[in-house]
Amino acid sequence: MSSPTPHRFAAYKSALQAISTRTGTPLPSLVLSFAVLHEITAIAPLIGGFYTARALGIGERVVSYVADRGEQKAERIGRRYELFGYEKGLTTERLNIAGDIANFVVAYGATKALLPVRVGLSLYLSPAFSRRVVEPIRKVLISPFRR
Repeated sequence: MSSPTPHRFAAYKSALQAISTRTGTPLPSLVLSFAVLHEITAIAPLIGGFYTARALGIGERVVSYVADRGEQKAERIGRRYELFGYEKGLTTERLNIAGDIANFVVAYGATKALLPVRVGLSLYLSPAFSRRVVEPIRKVLISPFRR
């Protein structure tokens, strides 16, 4: 018979327990704090990046560039092979909607690129967030059930 193998997450559990002990926060509260902060650090740059890209007109410029290049190529191929009739490309309304989609794509890419910073910031702020936000809320929610 072989000896029982340790659980594969045992090393993580002991490391997390050490962080919990060192920071003086309960482990579940610490994990919840990390999850909340990680989501906040994802949503904030996504919204900020979208409106920044929109204010700078990045999406419209990207869409306009791609549409212009596509129109040039389609026109050249259409004239060469006499295939499809050439009609003027995008209307202004479609350009704005496509621009907002491009702005979102830029903001999403920036948010994903910031992942290492977001994780580090979430890890750094989790103990304080746990002590100042999560634990007080937990105590208020649990107090009616205690005598």
